[in-house]
Amino acid sequence: MNTPYVTLDIQNEVGYIEFFHPAHNSLPGDVLAKLAQTISDAGTNDAIKVVVLKSGGDRTFCAGASFEELININDAATGKVFFSGLANVINAMRKCPKFIIGRIQGKTVGGGVGLAAATDYCMASKFAAIKLSELNIGIGPFVVGPAIERKMGLSAMSQIAIDANTFYPAEWAKQKGLFTQVYDSTEELDEAVKTTAEHLCTYNTEAMLEMKKVFWQGTDDWDSLLAERAQTSGRLVLSDFTKEKLKGFK
Repeated sequence: MNTPYVTLDIQNEVGYIEFFHPAHNSLPGDVLAKLAQTISDAGTNDAIKVVVLKSGGDRTFCAGASFEELININDAATGKVFFSGLANVINAMRKCPKFIIGRIQGKTVGGGVGLAAATDYCMASKFAAIKLSELNIGIGPFVVGPAIERKMGLSAMSQIAIDANTFYPAEWAKQKGLFTQVYDSTEELDEAVKTTAEHLCTYNTEAMLEMKKVFWQGTDDWDSLLAERAQTSGRLVLSDFTKEKLKGFK
């Protein structure tokens, strides 16, 4: 399977949202738009009580922004639109009235760390090392920063944002609050995700909705905040420094 996709599969009142891209589950604009819409749809679907966010394949959860699209950005407006795609997904997750469980089976980079941080309860395998590589190409984790800082704290977010070459192990991410549990295999992870999600379906839906509001208190300004951050990234991606760096990825 080499065709990008976003799917929603409902089993036992759990909505499993899966995204895939052959380039290590990177996120081009069309995948981001479909992902945001699918999360919003799951939020209003009465057949779903709990959402699970996962990706296809076994090596990489998400490689972040699509370098292919980054290389082709030639003006600030296009740059803002591109980075707004990720902002829209994070805001869709924030506004979704249902708990979103993250299933992180492998390495996750940049925007992928932001997706993991925007879930309400994130479970991972020991292969789920994380890295914020944006500074390497002359930009920064501006759009995903608020989600990561909210979950891990400013200190941990600053550390991985500055140390942009290093993959931090899943156990470290667990200690910093990004992951709730780390499992030795993908099979164990999947079993635990299924058990947790189906157990949550037995709880009072209204209570979970009210809890979600509490968890995300103080983020009402994120529509405008993440749009501003997308503008910053869109401007920086046009710099000579970044253009030169991106040539190396062609």
